Amino acid sequence: MADIIQLLPDHVANQIAAGEVVQRPASVVKELLENAIDAGSDSIKLIIKDAGKTLVQVIDNGKGMSTTDARLSFERHATSKIRNAEDLFQLHTKGFRGEALASIAAIAHVELKTKQPHDDVGNTIVMEGSKVTSQDVVVTPQGTSVSVKNLFFNIPARRNFLKSDNVELRHIIDEFHRVALAHPGIGFVFYNNGNEAFNLPISNYRQRIVNIFGTKTNEKLVPVEEETEVLKISGFVGKPEFAKKTRGEQYFFVNDRFIKSAYLNHAIASAYDGLLKNGTHASYFLNLTVDPQTIDINIHPTKTEIKFDDEHTLYAILRSAVKHSLGQFNIAPVLDFERDANLDTPYELKKESARASTPTIEVDRSFNPFQDEAPVKQRAVSYKKEPTESWESLYVGLESKGTKTQQDFSEVHFETEEATVSMFDKDIEKTHTTYQLHNKYIVSTIKSGMLVIDQHRAHQRILYEDYLQHLTIKGALSQQLLFPLDLHFSNQEIAVIIQLKEDLEHTGFVFSNVKEESIEIIGVPVGVPESEVSIILEQLISDVENEVPDSNFSATDLLAKSMAKSLAIKTGQSLQKDEQEHLVNKLFACKEPNVSPANRTTFVTMSVDELDKKFI
Repeated sequence: MADIIQLLPDHVANQIAAGEVVQRPASVVKELLENAIDAGSDSIKLIIKDAGKTLVQVIDNGKGMSTTDARLSFERHATSKIRNAEDLFQLHTKGFRGEALASIAAIAHVELKTKQPHDDVGNTIVMEGSKVTSQDVVVTPQGTSVSVKNLFFNIPARRNFLKSDNVELRHIIDEFHRVALAHPGIGFVFYNNGNEAFNLPISNYRQRIVNIFGTKTNEKLVPVEEETEVLKISGFVGKPEFAKKTRGEQYFFVNDRFIKSAYLNHAIASAYDGLLKNGTHASYFLNLTVDPQTIDINIHPTKTEIKFDDEHTLYAILRSAVKHSLGQFNIAPVLDFERDANLDTPYELKKESARASTPTIEVDRSFNPFQDEAPVKQRAVSYKKEPTESWESLYVGLESKGTKTQQDFSEVHFETEEATVSMFDKDIEKTHTTYQLHNKYIVSTIKSGMLVIDQHRAHQRILYEDYLQHLTIKGALSQQLLFPLDLHFSNQEIAVIIQLKEDLEHTGFVFSNVKEESIEIIGVPVGVPESEVSIILEQLISDVENEVPDSNFSATDLLAKSMAKSLAIKTGQSLQKDEQEHLVNKLFACKEPNVSPANRTTFVTMSVDELDKKFI
């Protein structure tokens, strides 16, 4: 039998390796930024075009590379940090696998320019699909510039799997935030399609957070500081009243490296136990410093998940540190009653000791405070009740002053009124055909049996079709606010709102002013409470950034779905009988009453035959 196992060609092996390292343009951004940080830079520029599909460029002012190093950097498993396996547990740098540039060069057009401080000129290398097309001397400033163009040009299938530009840009911004938050001692500038999106100067950690998420963030932060033999914690957590429905502002950094850990996230959530509303999540920006020998970073291709030696100890320390900070800054509630100043010890008696003997109380039982007063004679008063034969006698003898005679009541005519039935008449009672079960389902009777409706999903369908109609015909009613509503958001969130501003106005929102970090609203859709506006917009921003509709859906459809999800009747809300019937009638007036906007079943039916079988 012929041999069937063979070695893969290098370019195919590189493309397969690239699939693990480079999943989307944000992966390229992450790898290039980490390499720039390892080069000792204090100023890094990130330039993006078309959400990274056309260009991803990172420019740093680090130490640069020699001609040989520049060429070797594109070889697989080429690294300057690892000499043996033990070095994996002594890592203090970012890129250590030596696969980043090799993987990127296998699926894109890459141009590298680099120059060391003591050299007069630098070197440039141009690669296409793992092949070196040119290598030459070039005049370039100190540091390194890497340009990645036409990502996935030789793998069309991978390129087709990329999401829309808005979603890919969202992932790039997330990676940029993670790297920038971990290194406040480095200045970062981010350009998107020629426009400056972020300009983050060198600063302390708190100022870096404020520069990224807006000035309003400063008042939301509570500092956390703790240092033990096992773990050092520094950073900030958010106040409970500013908790959001999304998990966007949750960052863990271990030894200046962003990580994801559901276990440690649970420690934070338990520290906030009893302080957060249902469905909300607290923000945190925490730096954890541990011994590199106690963690294993090399367990995931993206290096965002690491393994700890003693997770239970870290959990307990982290939970206690956060809880202590919330209590120290009067964020957490404490059992403290209002102090009465009358019960305080007088100042002149504070140094006196308490008496050893019990004080005695003397009472003069013969004391009478009224013995010197003269007795008061009481006067008897008698009242004689005149009998009245009928109610007419009450008006006998009454005459109005200034008038000659009293008006004759016999001349007054009263209009006849139709007889009305009392609204509390027990004999006549309106019958209802709907019932609410566990404040979640509405049960209604039909000819063939009964109908069970999920009230939350049903209301979502009703609102979705209403908002979709308003957005289509561009005419919705708006209720004006007595006082303008001023809401604060970060720069990228404001950009999303500006993008959806026209569609939001068609649903009933009225914007009077849109600034860099805040918006002013003077009108909201009819039926939307003022307190829900910020929640609706936060949910909408999250949906636009993270949830991508299919290609046959538009941003209008996504907006209608998001608003319907935010404003729909929640599970657990009690409904009156007329509200239940109105919901049922509105649901079956929809074009597609069977499913919610998320394609989930809104109601189920059970026939009488099916019920009969239950009793057999």
